[in-house]
Amino acid sequence: MNKDVVRLAVDFSVRDAQLVEFKNLAQQMTANSGAEPGTIDYEWFVSADGKHFRLVETYTDASALEAHFMGPVIQHLSPKLAAVCSVDRFEIYGDPGPKVREMAGAFGAVTYHCWIGIER
Repeated sequence: MNKDVVRLAVDFSVRDAQLVEFKNLAQQMTANSGAEPGTIDYEWFVSADGKHFRLVETYTDASALEAHFMGPVIQHLSPKLAAVCSVDRFEIYGDPGPKVREMAGAFGAVTYHCWIGIER
């Protein structure tokens, strides 16, 4: 358990006839996020019906997550993504820092702090 690591899980429902645009934006977001220092994982999962997606992100610490939130993925691509889908759930695991907590809170994010885990 690394108490500095911060994870996000975000669930999306794609609007009708917007799947191609959603996938295009998700690919751009993934490429950009992968180039950001401090990004450990950035993975998309899709439901069996192909209409619901979960994004799971992992960052080394709150500073890396804040840099992500201030960078092009959140500032430029996320608004475009919001036009083609809805956010059904947004959860943060770990301490995202005050700036990200405030920014994510505006989108309904719920933050969970680590209570117990395995030390590695």
